[in-house]
Amino acid sequence: MLLWVCLCCGLSAIHGQQDPEFLARELEEAEILDYSLIDNVARRLPRQARFLQRLETRPRMSEFSVRSTIISRYAFTTISCTLVNSGSEDREGVFEMQIPVTAFITNFTMFIGDKAYHGEVIGKDRRLGDATRRHRYSRPRGDGEDGVETFKASGTIPRKGQALFLLHYEELLQRRLGKYQYALSIRPQQLVGRLRVEVNILENSGITSLEVPPLRSNRSRGGGNGDEVDGAPPPSTVIGQTKTLAKVTFSPSVVQQAKIARNGILGDFIVRYDVNRELSVGDVQVLNGYFVHYFAPKDLPPLPKNVVFVLDSSASMVGTKLRQTKDALFTILQDLRPEDHFNIIGFSNRIKVWQQDRLVPVTPENIRDAKIYIHNMSPTGGTNINGALQISTKILNDYISQSDIDARSASLIIFLTDGRPTVGETHSTKIVNNTKAAIHNRFCLFTIGIGNDVDYQLLERLALENCGMMRRIREDEDATEHLKGFYNEIRTPLLSDIRVDYPVGSVEHVTQKLFSNYFNGSEIVIAGKLLNHTAHSLHVEVTASNSKKYILLKTDVAFDLPSQNSVGSAPSGVEDPTDSRNYVERAWSYLTIKELLTSWLKSDDSEERENLRERAEKLALTYNFVTPFTTLKMKELGVQTEVPTGVYIDPSTGGLGETMQGLKGPEAPAGPVPGKLDKERTKASKTSADGDPHFVVDFPLSKLTVCFNIDGQPGDILQLVSDHKNSGVTVNGQLIGAPAPPNGHKKHRTYFQSITVLSNKPDRAYLEVTPTKVILDDGERLVLSCDRSAVVGSQNLEVSIFARSNVTVVIRGTIAFVILIHHYKNPAPYQKDHLGFYISNGQGLSSSSHGLLGQFLHQVVNLTQVPHGQRPQLGSRNQTKSTDTSAGNVLQLKGRLVPVVWKQRRIYNGEQEVDCWFAKNNAEKLIDGAYKDYLASHPFDTGTSGAVGSRL
Repeated sequence: MLLWVCLCCGLSAIHGQQDPEFLARELEEAEILDYSLIDNVARRLPRQARFLQRLETRPRMSEFSVRSTIISRYAFTTISCTLVNSGSEDREGVFEMQIPVTAFITNFTMFIGDKAYHGEVIGKDRRLGDATRRHRYSRPRGDGEDGVETFKASGTIPRKGQALFLLHYEELLQRRLGKYQYALSIRPQQLVGRLRVEVNILENSGITSLEVPPLRSNRSRGGGNGDEVDGAPPPSTVIGQTKTLAKVTFSPSVVQQAKIARNGILGDFIVRYDVNRELSVGDVQVLNGYFVHYFAPKDLPPLPKNVVFVLDSSASMVGTKLRQTKDALFTILQDLRPEDHFNIIGFSNRIKVWQQDRLVPVTPENIRDAKIYIHNMSPTGGTNINGALQISTKILNDYISQSDIDARSASLIIFLTDGRPTVGETHSTKIVNNTKAAIHNRFCLFTIGIGNDVDYQLLERLALENCGMMRRIREDEDATEHLKGFYNEIRTPLLSDIRVDYPVGSVEHVTQKLFSNYFNGSEIVIAGKLLNHTAHSLHVEVTASNSKKYILLKTDVAFDLPSQNSVGSAPSGVEDPTDSRNYVERAWSYLTIKELLTSWLKSDDSEERENLRERAEKLALTYNFVTPFTTLKMKELGVQTEVPTGVYIDPSTGGLGETMQGLKGPEAPAGPVPGKLDKERTKASKTSADGDPHFVVDFPLSKLTVCFNIDGQPGDILQLVSDHKNSGVTVNGQLIGAPAPPNGHKKHRTYFQSITVLSNKPDRAYLEVTPTKVILDDGERLVLSCDRSAVVGSQNLEVSIFARSNVTVVIRGTIAFVILIHHYKNPAPYQKDHLGFYISNGQGLSSSSHGLLGQFLHQVVNLTQVPHGQRPQLGSRNQTKSTDTSAGNVLQLKGRLVPVVWKQRRIYNGEQEVDCWFAKNNAEKLIDGAYKDYLASHPFDTGTSGAVGSRL
């Protein structure tokens, strides 16, 4: 009764010539759901309440709910929408939903009245193939930077009845700027009585950086992840998180919705997060015979960039577009690194090159001059796209050919235009073919279109054929933010020529394994089938180039238990909406279909296209994916569906690169491919310092092996090899202390806790090894885990890590050291994880080399016997009597006589024991000087200054 009174007051105001739209908004905000009241009043006031009549004719949305479950970056989304027809006549109900362009619809169902209409995925009529191909590069309508397409369905809802629409889609989340982003469009076009969004995330690697930014009303505002203005999550958002699970809910009331947007267009609800990762071969998820491999290394130094900016300066760029483009370029130029090289080309009907026939280094002067050049650009003339691309590719090709082939870098062209080709070559296919032939897989082309008059099909094809990406900027959008955001995605290349391999005979049907570049913050994703379903691990090798080095990461990745890969087993009430489907298998099918579509889009061979289409269609039908080759067919008549079409972009790289099968001969990546991590590299001579530490010196020319102990103190840094002035090599080892074993004669034990290898010829570099990590710094710092096998190499230095076993260091091919890693599973108090040092090859060390081991490498020693009474006398300290029958044996070295005894010593270089002649008393008379003469002041002490150099 009270409600009716309120309505009467409001309607009297309408009769008094008040704005009926104002009343409608008030009714909506008051959550009045009995629209028959409006119908009755509208009939009484036909002139003044026409708007209310129109409002009543549209079925109202009483409920809109979304449930999404993300398992290891693979997202299952279910949308439920209920429409209510409160009118006295049957009315059409329309369900419309924007979904990501990278997603595949998997199911759609309608319940109208007492009838159900089920969608069935079927193959498309092949007669539509040619028409589809003609538009294969066009983006779907409504596409912004984060690409969406619109699903639409309608059905007749009986009077006083309701309809329920259920839509399911799946997508693999792409990592951009260091985060995964799940975006959900909430645009019901009206206020909703009950609105709820629930996002569940399960990541076995551990969830980090979980955030829910404010609603994004304009999908294309900003440049991507993290560019929105900081702020609190949308009202009513609740976030819960554990180490591996997260749950985010959003359920605004009608009043809260109205405060956001009275028209019911709330915007995009976004969840961003990242997972724990380390520098290794990445994370491998396995379930029921399928695997998916995520590779996103961190802590790598950036590659130098060779970049050519190609900017449209035709007459159509006049005004805001050119001004915003200039503003963005000023920021981008300031962001270039000192090691980068760049050039700028402006084009209209004429091509204007800033620096003729070259790329220039990044210096303050060059950046200043480039800004002046951009500032002076003025819009005029037509649009010669083909000419601009030909000149820019020639300049970049010439630079690559003339540069040092050992210097690894990432080369790319960023091409921006707001129009269609009007000057020179204007045929799109010829422009694409000319550009592809000129680039010839040497670098990537990234295209940006501004405004409504752009030939987006052409820009999409140019990026597609040349391992790049395309971005679209609408006429009314801020080009400055777009350009900066797009550049941020590609501003930091970390690796080039990436190749991922698995053992032959262990996997099959593997997706793309070769990638041109890896940009910081992105991710490479590979999936396939396991041939051995009972295997507990998968051997993975990742080969790539990094600056002036190549990298080989290699390890056996243990699989998670199946129970750990199930949302159904997760706590905190997180349920599995996927009906126990294998998310890893679906991720594999998703990636495989995307790659087949990409290959089909690029192929010009009719037979190959047909084969690719058949394979993609068969796989899509198997997994119930709606693709360009499949469609939804409703089982009942009278229901219309409109299924999105468009270009499907490879989510593994964010771009559209070649597949492995498409690369042959000269198209394969150039540059050195490191050798296998075989057992040959782990061979070491007996010359070593290991254990307590015990020193062993091998004299192959004399066919003798000598051993000695050094009783150092915890914290001492021993100089093992010193040849800084000649070969430029120094090796130091730092001791760590431990209690002595019980009932022993020693007060404590010492081990090597770190080994430092320094080399200053031809360039300075150092390597620091501990039982847990390896730090390599040759101008660029690289941290590697000892738990993962890896190879990092350059022309003069190669470091090979054998997981949890040893580290091999090869300097200029003539010096080689092996550092053994000793781990105790259940250590006693007197046992510490430690290192052993072995000289595998000392040919490159000079005859003047020194150090506790280095001084013996080029020496000759003789063994002789002297009468017992003539043995050289040693100092009294630590002297012990020996009953050994060889007590009269002495070594002749550098004119000195050194008493020795025969021993069997246990070492770790692959031989359990070694026979040696043992020199007592801290190697007195065996080594030059005394033990304290070999103490370094710090791990990087080369002995050229300070106590070590002066003493020796």
